[in-house]
Amino acid sequence: MGKMINKPLVLTYLYLLIYILLSSGVILYNKWVLSPKYFNFPFPITLTMIHMGFSGAVAFLLIRVFKVVAPVKMTFEIYATCVIPISAFFASSLWFGNTAYLHISVAFIQMLKALMPVATFVTAVMCGTDKLRCDVFSNMLVVSIGVVISSYGEIHFNIVGTAYQVTGIFAEALRLVLTQVLLQKKGLTLNPITSLYYIAPCSFVFLFVPWYLLEMQEMEVSQIQFNFWIFFSNAICALALNFSIFLVIGRTGAVTIRVAGVLKDWILIALSTVIFPESTITGLNIIGYAIALCGVVMYNYIKIKDVRASQTPSESIPERITKEWKLEKKSSDPFLPSKGSDNNGGRNGGNSPTADSSVDEEAPLIQSSRFYYTGRTQFNSHSK
Repeated sequence: MGKMINKPLVLTYLYLLIYILLSSGVILYNKWVLSPKYFNFPFPITLTMIHMGFSGAVAFLLIRVFKVVAPVKMTFEIYATCVIPISAFFASSLWFGNTAYLHISVAFIQMLKALMPVATFVTAVMCGTDKLRCDVFSNMLVVSIGVVISSYGEIHFNIVGTAYQVTGIFAEALRLVLTQVLLQKKGLTLNPITSLYYIAPCSFVFLFVPWYLLEMQEMEVSQIQFNFWIFFSNAICALALNFSIFLVIGRTGAVTIRVAGVLKDWILIALSTVIFPESTITGLNIIGYAIALCGVVMYNYIKIKDVRASQTPSESIPERITKEWKLEKKSSDPFLPSKGSDNNGGRNGGNSPTADSSVDEEAPLIQSSRFYYTGRTQFNSHSK
């Protein structure tokens, strides 16, 4: 009996460890590649295009050649009105986020990323998908004050890098709200592989225009040596991160994902100061970030309380645990087109897209909490 209980637990912790390592690794790897002091490839749009091209190609092989996952029924109307705008904001968020690495440290970027719930909440309220609530608004205020204090304490504060990062955060928030509004209305469900299949090639095309205008000529002039293995391994890490999040979501809940995300941020901040000695952290940085994190934790608590309130009270606790365990098992394998593994857009009785603010910035095609809410609240079986 002990073995039966321990094995899933060990696997869960193993997946969480892989997720934290991959997520931290991808961020540090991107910084190393882009930084003029290290690998010196200061072309963030090119790097993002490599990721999109590689991810799209792998998704194409998995769907069309190996038939691991069935494609969804995609009409031209859905593609034009949903996939294209979502891809545009997705491409923008990655472009601006990667460009920030050229100007500011990884540690400071992680601190700025605490603004993600604020951006998502503001965007959702503006788009009318969420109501302005006093409890959530006060948390957003705490987060914002914390980030301002942290920015004030930043020694190497760079207005250009900060502007790029904040713009990237708001572009990602718009993408989250668009995903909720557009795809949900169409009843379209996408898992990580089908998301990459439809969105990655479209994002690649969007990135081509700024790449042509901003980076192509500069690349020709600078004659940078293109190291195939560096970029290939970098793209594989980014893709592996997408799948690791999917595995973690299948085995854990929103609380665990969020705790792991906070833990990852602290590890990243500490690691980045060791790997990149030029990024120094001040006491004011830490105080500001700690204040921001308090706001984020309280916000997460409110969101999880909302989800629990929307669960059917008639179910007994053993019934609910059994049901959740079955759903987790169904959704834990990304290579099975299971009912639980599709992104049903978080139809959870009034939960807003702000619930998706725990999305991982390096693998933003997958909304972690949205999978969690789908499994826990309203299980839809019309996916494939």
